[in-house]
Amino acid sequence: MKETVKDMLVVSTTDPIEKMHLINSLCRLGVSYHFENEIEEQLNHLFITLPKLLDDNDYDLHIVALVFQVFRFNGYKLPCGVFSKFQDGDGKFKEQVMGDVKGMVNLYEASHFRTNGEAILDEALDFTTKHLRSLANQSSTSPHLREYIENALFRPYHHSMQRLEAKLYISFYEKDESRNDILLNFAKYDFNRVQLLLQQELTVLSRWYKEQDLKSKFPYARHRVVEGLFYALGVYFEPRYAAGRNMLVKQTCLVGFIDDAYEAYGLYEELQYFTDAIERFDISSMDELPTANQKKLYETLLHVIGEAEYVVQKEGRSYAIPYTKDEWKKYVKAEQIECRRKHEKDVPTFDEYIETGMYTCAARLAMTQILMGMEEADQNAFHWILNSNNKFLKALQICSRLYNDIVTNEDEEKRGFKTASMCYMKQYNVSRKEAIEAFRAKIGDAWKDINEGCMRPTMGVPMQVVRATLNYQRLLDLAYRDNDGYTKPNISFQQLITKVLIQPIPLD
Repeated sequence: MKETVKDMLVVSTTDPIEKMHLINSLCRLGVSYHFENEIEEQLNHLFITLPKLLDDNDYDLHIVALVFQVFRFNGYKLPCGVFSKFQDGDGKFKEQVMGDVKGMVNLYEASHFRTNGEAILDEALDFTTKHLRSLANQSSTSPHLREYIENALFRPYHHSMQRLEAKLYISFYEKDESRNDILLNFAKYDFNRVQLLLQQELTVLSRWYKEQDLKSKFPYARHRVVEGLFYALGVYFEPRYAAGRNMLVKQTCLVGFIDDAYEAYGLYEELQYFTDAIERFDISSMDELPTANQKKLYETLLHVIGEAEYVVQKEGRSYAIPYTKDEWKKYVKAEQIECRRKHEKDVPTFDEYIETGMYTCAARLAMTQILMGMEEADQNAFHWILNSNNKFLKALQICSRLYNDIVTNEDEEKRGFKTASMCYMKQYNVSRKEAIEAFRAKIGDAWKDINEGCMRPTMGVPMQVVRATLNYQRLLDLAYRDNDGYTKPNISFQQLITKVLIQPIPLD
């Protein structure tokens, strides 16, 4: 089936709009990774020819918005002016486009690729959100279409975890009368095949967790190896990144253990010794640690980093380790500052809080861990993501910090921590509700910077690397939309894990 699908993609006689429909289906069904080179070759050509084709033909909103989505999703910045013909003289979208329901959904999805200064997409988001909510509540809307609209409104495709989106879209595509059955069956088989491989990885990780006796070593900590793999496959699910996921899950577990030590269970004076030991990253430093728990934690971290070092050295990428160690040092230093503030009476300003919070959110550390697991990530990729002037990284950090604070601030305050909302309320003399609204606005603005950072050219960084870092942002949206999915994996979050990791897709 794979070769048949490949032939569909590369055949030169296909209408360009049909080809964009096919590429969109490949992406949304979760099988585009099989055809990365072919898709890039096709889009490179189509990006030259399609803008003029859109200008010269009276395509409807459904087609224009779909073409826009496909280009932006793959890093091609098609100008948002392609939507101007659907607006009136006042810059408002014409009422007649409301009758094109598929077009409205596609325009809604397209609006989430907006970058700074794209007012037409800001207007599109407001316009489509309002009318799609109304449409979803109308009794005349078919159950199939209502489900599609509600899923999009709850979590737009661009903000979704790609593996979860693939399973949802397969179920929707199956009911589409215009579906391609070969493509549908290929997507089903591929999803189940990858799921089996991921289950094998979970078995290996669970065995490691048990052999390391981590539950009894760290009884105070959150034990989330399943959630860790769920997050890792959210960053990159493709089979070729199995070793990367293994390293990422182990380090994610360690971040959780260390975060719990600094935030909930460790004593400030004792933790300073641990912070100093991380600065040296040497086994001899273990003798200076004051508690048996710290020694176990330090030894486990060195072991996990040592395993990762062995893997990347075999790949000829030993340069990756210093970046990760450096970010571990910055992370625990920031955690130490947060721990100190817990015992101080004064509430810092929001600016002071966010300066430290940009590191305690662990986004920079996560970036190095993600790149460590990708053979495509050369030194240039590490320089790109860690550059102090990188608006993309700063936006990721802002989202990571504020997503977390929006849903955990009350729990954190009960434990004595100075939270983002507390600091913002003090600095700007506003209510908690106003602070949260401001955070959501900042996250919305950060998404624009993230979108801009994903557009080509990406300073020589492979698109696989860009997508993986973007997928981290999508995970944040998934994990923190309703609550902290790592600290408190509620029923709905567990259901998502089951959908992706446990339940296969029924085959005909």
